[in-house]
Amino acid sequence: MIKIATAECFTHGKIGRELHALAQNYDGNFGMDYIEDPAEYGDFDYNALSVTCSLFIPTIEAVKKVLNVENPPEPDTLIKGIKVYDEEGDKKVSKIMAEAVMKISDCDISIGTTAGVGRGGIAIITNEYEIITTTDIYADLCENNSEDLFQRSENGIKKALKIILLFLNNNFDKIESLENVEIIKK
Repeated sequence: MIKIATAECFTHGKIGRELHALAQNYDGNFGMDYIEDPAEYGDFDYNALSVTCSLFIPTIEAVKKVLNVENPPEPDTLIKGIKVYDEEGDKKVSKIMAEAVMKISDCDISIGTTAGVGRGGIAIITNEYEIITTTDIYADLCENNSEDLFQRSENGIKKALKIILLFLNNNFDKIESLENVEIIKK
């Protein structure tokens, strides 16, 4: 069994929900909103997945207290406690969040997401790899433009799921062909 855990901000726990639905092989209306045909990614047996937890972590306080991160980078600004970083900060903090949820959940694959100003950050961590990327959509949380924020969130969910499914099927060539993806072998 491959255990997955997520610590998500701008993707609102939807990556974890989708992976849970995929792992449970649900029929009907529950889940599978973003993955049309899992078989198109390869022949991995998705029944071998288990989602340990999927956490919605928008605030710096939750990063500290829920994820047990003692000294996270100071946000550029706070909106009702919600952490706002620039794009490079988002990439760094998404990795910190993924590492933290891996540690507290003892999972095999962890995902962290956070987005303030820019395209946001998405980190997928295993014992062997770090995959760091952004969405393909720019938005600014401080401007409160719900359509831009929604589009960035949707793009982030789809891109993270695509990378996870390609990763599970060992298709690193396709992952590397995606825009703004860095794969680090540990």
